[in-house]
Amino acid sequence: IHPILQGHDLIATAPTGTGKTAAFSLPLLHQLITDWQRPRELRTRALILSPTRELALQLHQTIEQLTTHIDLTPCLIHGGVPSAEQIRTLRPGTDLLIATPGRLIDLLHQKAIKLDETHHIVVDEADRMLDLGFAPDIRTLFEPLPTKRQALFFSATMPPEAQKLAQDILQKPITLQLETDDPFTTSIHHTLYYVEKNNKFALLEWVLNQHPQERTLIFCRTRRGADRLTDRMDRAGLSVAVLHGEKSQHLREERLEQFRNAEVPILISTDLAARGIHVDHISRVINFDLPSEAETFVHRIGRTARAGATGQAIHFCDPTEKKYLIDIEQSLSTELPISTEQPYHSEQIKHFKGSAQTGHRPDKKKSNTSKLTIPRWQLSSKQTQQLHAQKPKTAKRTNPKKK
Repeated sequence: IHPILQGHDLIATAPTGTGKTAAFSLPLLHQLITDWQRPRELRTRALILSPTRELALQLHQTIEQLTTHIDLTPCLIHGGVPSAEQIRTLRPGTDLLIATPGRLIDLLHQKAIKLDETHHIVVDEADRMLDLGFAPDIRTLFEPLPTKRQALFFSATMPPEAQKLAQDILQKPITLQLETDDPFTTSIHHTLYYVEKNNKFALLEWVLNQHPQERTLIFCRTRRGADRLTDRMDRAGLSVAVLHGEKSQHLREERLEQFRNAEVPILISTDLAARGIHVDHISRVINFDLPSEAETFVHRIGRTARAGATGQAIHFCDPTEKKYLIDIEQSLSTELPISTEQPYHSEQIKHFKGSAQTGHRPDKKKSNTSKLTIPRWQLSSKQTQQLHAQKPKTAKRTNPKKK
């Protein structure tokens, strides 16, 4: 807060759930109030960039709460909805604009907004911006800004490419870094289950039945996988909602609100919801599909045990995911605690290394018959030499015209 009030550019890295939104919103609003002036037509005094519609909407709701007793009205624009109403809202000018990069660039091309008088800009979830390929868009949006401006970069992690982008477009920034996410704090209880792929759903039912009323967030790797799991859970009579990028904006907001209000106790999601979606009191996160990257793993489990609460992280691992598990454990320098106290435990996967296509065979029932030891037959060196010395017999070619 202090460097922002002093007007410095800032690169801030902090774990999820530590209050980054309030950390930039409060001093930003203070500056807008202290140096208040009415924005001109088509202009905005401050801009907050957010990578996804959900995060932009969430930011807007948070800032609306902070400005309840202040004569400042935040404005929200994002894709997935018609732009006509957004253009009308922007025309008289706005104090604070929250936007996704794609829609904002579209409106700039339509000359529906100008950034030449925007003196404060915040890039929220900067690492997620780069993951979604928004780096060129961010550079484009910084070009029309006035030379004298304040720029803030906030993120849960700061990979080298994000660091380079920040250094290129920020002016003598101050860097603040809180300790990174520790996914193995005492507030999160981890459990790893080894299970064959075709037993995953049965294991999920078993886990959910242990504590059926707990608010649960389940992660799948793909949209198709999330839809398939949702269909199976619907047929099993479980109350569940699904959230991913192919759903309409209205439906995504509706289902997220149902989950937030505890109308639906279970939400199935792709990694769309792993970054920055704040829902209080999530009791457990289940990795139905393990992620392929340690960073995604950290962001997923960061949805539980927020703001000092406790939570549970449950991880399913089938043979095709064992390589992901090994990479995650190596990257985080730890080992997830394995539980065999479940009806579908696979001891083979526990000891399995490498690719599932080359070595793994699903567990089979043990046979009472004793195994026969068959000796390996091999040519001796003398036999090998004799074999190579023999000339191969070649069949004589015959003229098909002759009998």
